[in-house]
Amino acid sequence: MSQTHDIPGFQEIFDAQGQSLGAILGPEVWAEVREDIFARFAVPQAEPEKPEPLDDWHFLVQHWDFKYPVDLDVACPLCGNESADWEHDEPRKFRLTAANMGGLVSFRCLSCQARIIKRHFFDEVTADAVPYAPEKSLRNKGRAS
Repeated sequence: MSQTHDIPGFQEIFDAQGQSLGAILGPEVWAEVREDIFARFAVPQAEPEKPEPLDDWHFLVQHWDFKYPVDLDVACPLCGNESADWEHDEPRKFRLTAANMGGLVSFRCLSCQARIIKRHFFDEVTADAVPYAPEKSLRNKGRAS
């Protein structure tokens, strides 16, 4: 079932119960509303990925003063992905996301997208894995709760 309104080039479509199913727009009407429709309903494009902070990693390695040698191994306990030398793997298994002089080094597992966090203390290294979440929690968005 369809109804014609007084708008040329516009036809609204209804089902047998009178519920609106949609509309047909003629070329003239479509030309008028096209940009507004795309602007309102466009899917946001993914932001380009930031480059790895390799300079930060190399600075940490250059000033390494821990009781143990530089550790290049990274393992993801969530999916089993592991590397003995993350920086030289081909193809890469992990991507560096952060490194600082305090010994905190963070990676993204390229298999399951989990975040692997290695904390280098003076006499030990600890590692944690945080499963991938498509959106940050409210706690991590800088909002007052």
